[in-house]
This record gives sequence, structure tokens and C-alpha cells, in this order.
Amino acid sequence: MRALVFTGAGDATVATLPVPEPGPGEVLVRVSVCGVCGSDAAEYDHGPVLTSPPVVLGHEFAGTVERIGPDVEGLAVGATVVCGAGVSCGTCRACLRGRTNLCERYRTAGLQSDGGLAEFAVVPGSVLLDVSGTGLSPDTLALAQPMSIAVHAVRRSGLGPSDHAVIVGTGGIGAFLVVAAAAVGQRVLAVDLDPERLALARRLGAHEVLDAHGGSVADRLQQLGMSPDVLFEVSGSAAGLRSVLDAARPGSTIVPVGIQRADVTVPLAQWTVREYTVIGTNAHVFADDLPEAVRLLAARDDWSDVAPLALPLEHAVSEGLEPLRAGTSTRIKTLIDPRAEAPRPADHRRN
Repeated sequence: MRALVFTGAGDATVATLPVPEPGPGEVLVRVSVCGVCGSDAAEYDHGPVLTSPPVVLGHEFAGTVERIGPDVEGLAVGATVVCGAGVSCGTCRACLRGRTNLCERYRTAGLQSDGGLAEFAVVPGSVLLDVSGTGLSPDTLALAQPMSIAVHAVRRSGLGPSDHAVIVGTGGIGAFLVVAAAAVGQRVLAVDLDPERLALARRLGAHEVLDAHGGSVADRLQQLGMSPDVLFEVSGSAAGLRSVLDAARPGSTIVPVGIQRADVTVPLAQWTVREYTVIGTNAHVFADDLPEAVRLLAARDDWSDVAPLALPLEHAVSEGLEPLRAGTSTRIKTLIDPRAEAPRPADHRRN
């Protein structure tokens, strides 16, 4: 089989590997399509950080069950599946409390073990969700894993139906966060520097938008008569975090979704007296977040404005990892079809 193998910073190549065999508890998936993530690009840029190379990248994939190893229940050969990618032990203290994303032995397919930028992938059956009855295409289903990250962040935030939310940064995860927040909250303000991303945010459900070149988040909220209950900082930039802190009101919840690139100094005394709630969010909880992500995908007819193309495996570096590393990607999500011989329009039609 062909696979994109990462061996170190700036080094990811298409190689021919044996088709892996599923062991106990594992499933061989025939990969239909796999998304390229910012985490993949970060590893390519300055890794290994999270990865254990050599490793096949790719943790956002959908496919078909090809073979099933011993001790796998609830899955059948031929089933359409999406991969949650995060593998937890099920027995540690965090797992027993339902916080499988904080498992003491947590690992991710596509980072610490081989993933879905390949024609086949072996993963534990426990991270596969059978979506055979949804009618969604593989190109749409490949968006389920990043959508589940957004669903988890919204769930962690406690956002409710009467709440106002702010989302700073509407790129790879922020766009999905707009969908997840708009499905729960009363009003959502999306903030970005890119007018095209803001136009997309409106189509994805944002009630209001702000071009950050043209004013502050705090001023825009005042103009709109919005009082932010939850503020998501997704850009990972110091400027984005400052804009969130400036806009927060007493009692606000602040959710840093984007990873800050450097340590920041925060006015902790102000946080105390204003009773801010600051909530971290990491990955997703398979049982709680991935099914909801699929439901949100099914609620929208066409995702072509988020993921317009599916590219061959040979284009994964030049049109996936490289643009993401350089910050020049024009797509919210780049999809890879490991069997395609040429780029094709993504197919988001219902079956």
C-alpha cells in the first residue's frame, strides 16, 4: 500500500508499505479520505514533538471496515466508519470518570502510531464509529474528527441556549467551532482577519462577524448589545488572547482553544475579582463528542465551502502540509484521497 511517512522536520514522503494486519481488538480500515490537520503541519515544520517517527500521518479519516481482528465487537466488514483517532486505555482514573481524552496512556493514531494518510490503516475498534446509516459521503465524514474537537470545546464551556459567544479565529478548528456554538448558543460573534473566512463563518451560522482589522472585539460587542458569556480564543495568537481578555465581562468563561506559542502574562487579580472561569479543552471524548459531530455534519447539505477538493496522496505535502506550515492555505480543510490519481472535487452529496 502507499502511505505518507513522516520521518522528521521537513521530511514526509510517499512510500510503499505492507498492508498491516489487525491484531486483537483492532480493525483494518480501507481509507476513503483523510484530512490534513494543523497538528500534522506542526510536526512537519518542527517535529517530532508529539509524533514517534517513522509514522504514517493522518488522524482525520473515514473509510470502510476491511478486516476485523479478534475481540472486536459492534463492527462488521463493509461498515462505513469514521475514526476518532484518540486511543485510551479504559481503565485509568480519567477513563473511569469518562474523561478518556485525559487518559494516562493516551495516544493518537496518526501521531504516535500509524494513521490514515494511507490506503489502509489499522486502529483499535474502540475508536471507530459506525456511520453506515447516515447517508453521508466519505468526504463529509472525514470532517467528523475536527468537528468533534469543536463539539468538545463547546461542551466544556457550558455554553447554553440563552448565552452569547465570541469566537476569535475561524480557521481549521474555528470554522467548526462556529457551527458547534451556533447550534447551542443564542448569538455568536465570529472574529477573524480574513474577510473570506468571515463570510464563511456567516454561512456556518455566525450571527455577527468582525474583521479584526477594523475595530476591537469589546467595541463591536458594545455596538451589537451583546454581553459575552463565553469567549473562545482559537487563533493561538497573543493578540487574539488580549482581545478576548479585553472583551470579557464579569462572570465570563474564557476557553483558550488555540495553543499559545509562548508563555503569556495575565492579570490574575483581575480574573479573580471578575470571577472569570478559564477552561482548558483538549481533543475530544469519543462517546460524547463524535456522534454529535456527525449529527452536525448531517444538518448541513453541502460542505464544499469548507473542503472543496480531494487531492492525491502525492499532493499531501505540496498542497497540504506546506501551505499549512506557511500559513498560506486557502482551504479550511484539505482532504486527501489515497487512491486518487488526480485532484477531484470533493463529493458531499448524500447517498
